[in-house]
Amino acid sequence: MTTYAVVGRPVTRQEGPDKVSGTFLYAADVALPGMLWGKVLRSPFPHARIVNIDATRALGLAGVRAVITGKDTAGMRVGRMVRDVPLLAEDTVRFVGEKVAAVAAVDPDTAEEALTRIDVEYEPLPAIFDPLEAMEPGATLVHEGSPIFASASGPIQPHGNILNHATWSAGDLAQGFRESDLIFEHTFTTTWVHQGYMEPYACVVALDAAGRMQVWANNKVPYTLRKQLADALGFSEDQIVVNPCGIGGDFGGKSPAMNVPLAYFLSLRSGRPVKMIMSYTEELMAGNPRHPAVVTIKTGVKSDGTFWARHSTVVYNGGAYSGFRGRPGLAGSRDAAGGQYHIPHVQVDSYMVYTNNVPCGSYRAPGQPQVVFAVESHTDMIAHEMGMDPYALRLRNVLQDGQVCATGGRYKHVRGEATLRAAVEAANWGAPKSGPYVGRGISLGQRPQGQSVYSVTVSMDEHARATFYTLVPETGTGAHTVGRQVVAEDLGIPVEDVTAVQLDTDGGPTDAGAGSGSTPHLAGELFNTMAGVQMVHIPYRGSGPAMIGLLAGDAPVMFIPAINAGPHIAAGKVRALGVTSRERLAAFPDLPTLAESGLAGYESSQWYGFLAPAGTPRELLDFLNGHAVKIMHAPDMKARMTHDGLVAIGSSREEFAAHIRAEGEKWARITRASGASVD
Repeated sequence: MTTYAVVGRPVTRQEGPDKVSGTFLYAADVALPGMLWGKVLRSPFPHARIVNIDATRALGLAGVRAVITGKDTAGMRVGRMVRDVPLLAEDTVRFVGEKVAAVAAVDPDTAEEALTRIDVEYEPLPAIFDPLEAMEPGATLVHEGSPIFASASGPIQPHGNILNHATWSAGDLAQGFRESDLIFEHTFTTTWVHQGYMEPYACVVALDAAGRMQVWANNKVPYTLRKQLADALGFSEDQIVVNPCGIGGDFGGKSPAMNVPLAYFLSLRSGRPVKMIMSYTEELMAGNPRHPAVVTIKTGVKSDGTFWARHSTVVYNGGAYSGFRGRPGLAGSRDAAGGQYHIPHVQVDSYMVYTNNVPCGSYRAPGQPQVVFAVESHTDMIAHEMGMDPYALRLRNVLQDGQVCATGGRYKHVRGEATLRAAVEAANWGAPKSGPYVGRGISLGQRPQGQSVYSVTVSMDEHARATFYTLVPETGTGAHTVGRQVVAEDLGIPVEDVTAVQLDTDGGPTDAGAGSGSTPHLAGELFNTMAGVQMVHIPYRGSGPAMIGLLAGDAPVMFIPAINAGPHIAAGKVRALGVTSRERLAAFPDLPTLAESGLAGYESSQWYGFLAPAGTPRELLDFLNGHAVKIMHAPDMKARMTHDGLVAIGSSREEFAAHIRAEGEKWARITRASGASVD
């Protein structure tokens, strides 16, 4: 078992002192010169036609700088995947709390007063709240006229109130039920659950001198937010910068754009930065809570308790809009089949239904807690009706290595049985309870690790202090702290000498942000990035022919100007292999030449310091030098380049040379096509 000196040990969080002292910067703390306060007027009706909006009295209030309505944002739709959410209601409101108008004023009280002076005339319409009723033919439509919504996966058109119907199946369901000795069927319901984060949604928006939109928002997926804004407003993404700031709790809920588009329009109209903070009343009225669900499970069982067939129907109450979710449906509904158990014949039907309720969003494993509650309750009820021990029933059906789970996956190194056995041992299952008011139960679940794309860069200064640059927000889970520990572990330096820096959206091409159980991959990427590093970063401040080869374990030989590397050699931080010239090395007379160190078979570039096989044309070295960033980012290279120096990270020397040869072949094709000479 691997032991670590830093990873897994308790350390002080980098942001900890600032948080406990009240100096940590959250979105609500951002203060810009001339900043105004924005507030939103919301609908009191679940479904109504907007007959008229008159903002004259609000505009006449001293201190009010801007008022906008649906006429100012007409046709614009926002959403994480499905773009069906109007920035402001245009002719219809579809849930209590929908945004109808927004104001910007010199202080929060004036903005609140202005909302009371906006006169709105409504014509109430029939509303529908139950998702099962909403699926019936002839039900009141939440979105009339069979609209087609844009989405990241292409146009989406609801069928009545049903936005999405997904089906997963395996085996032969009818045959499975025919072969079953007993059949059990139960229906379960769950309700809305707000994520309960302490910090409500907040944002600040300003336009800079170049006309770019500068955003500070407690949003855990900055690049997704940037795309939502660009798609809704018709901008290119490079016109928007999402700046880092603290997030005071997330639990899956801090992904939608919320009030950021309105803050932009208020800032544009007023010519001033605008801050908007939702109240807790607004959060509970118009946040994006967990979806209510109706889950019906029908299971065929053999007389010995073996699960043989299962049909699950899951109906999610999506609320009035879909744009707060990351997809049209919820993949977590697949677990209604009971993915932790081996069932030969299964089918899951999952529905996402529009209703005149608050739009729902993500909350820790979207869609899965609802169905796991149903599956495990159903399992207990089967055990009770069959007179079996709930633990024994689960043990009989738990998925084993090599078996296909009920959701279609084939897993290796499954630990379901071991987990069950450990749980019953820890709980003293079967022993008398310790008192009359003590309950004891058992359940089993599974969740695959999320997969995402992350960008991480690590550098080190001349004092051996490391910095890792990340685009992933710290939502309170400790991702930045774990990253610091990984870097410290691999470099063999104290964690106090590692600093985490979150960049804005100009800091890298893309990043998945925090969520979907995928943040742990950030630590994995750091492990990969840091593999084999001995000396991470030496600033580049000069040139010259005298170069020093650095060896990091089995990493390829990398070159940098000797004038920069000298102090690190003297300090014992760098292992020197050889030099190309004796120039400028009077302080290190014992360093061998490349030939003396056995590296005579390589040529080096003079600038960024990588190697190529001996005999490589100087033109090719110059070409490679000009494309150094591209080469250093190649997957098989595992290397990084900064603007002022080289991060040397190691695949083998042979892989490195092979990559250079491959680049050389491409270069040769390019030069031959242009008529230039390779030699």
